[in-house]
Amino acid sequence: MKILIGCEESQEVCKAFRAKGFEAYSCDLQECSGGNPEWHLQMDVFEAISLKKWDAAIFFPDCTYLTVTANKWYKDQPARKSGVLVGAERMAAREKAVQFFMSLYNCNVPIIAIENPIGVMSTRFRRPDQIIQPYNFGHDISKQTCLWLKGLPLLNNTEYFEPRITTEGKKRWGNQTDKDGSDITPNIPERAKLRSKTRKGIATAMAQQWGDYIERKLKSN
Repeated sequence: MKILIGCEESQEVCKAFRAKGFEAYSCDLQECSGGNPEWHLQMDVFEAISLKKWDAAIFFPDCTYLTVTANKWYKDQPARKSGVLVGAERMAAREKAVQFFMSLYNCNVPIIAIENPIGVMSTRFRRPDQIIQPYNFGHDISKQTCLWLKGLPLLNNTEYFEPRITTEGKKRWGNQTDKDGSDITPNIPERAKLRSKTRKGIATAMAQQWGDYIERKLKSN
């Protein structure tokens, strides 16, 4: 069974499905960092969609213009020296991101999941089917992650870890290390890229739970 993991350069989800015996491929415009280039399609995701008859796809579209955490930049204001889009330019970029999201959801793959943080798609499209947290999948960090599903069940929690708490009593997941020792959000240029990577516990749950479901569903048809 062929599974496309779109907009994924880390290959975390791809490798989890491969471990389950699926013919899974990651896809991204960037080179993969997961160590298995033979399983990576470095191309536009819609080009990849047209390559094969995929049984299912999991997409991780860029959240830069979909998240609500940077809403202050959508107000009219002087251009930023840092290159951050503001005002009308940022609004145009958001519209393009919304269209990209919807094109993924409406593509001709029968079984689909789309992952993104809390953002505008809850109002521009519909509320997510599920909001998950890494601390319910074996990681002691907090990061709300939304899932929009088509033909897939909700993920069941696998292993709970008490998330770290700040002195203000808020769940904290930034500028610390995960329980496996990996830095969560180091202050380096690749910070955003590292923050966006899917945690191994979530990837494993997707492959085990959704993989089994896809297999049963296709065998019954």
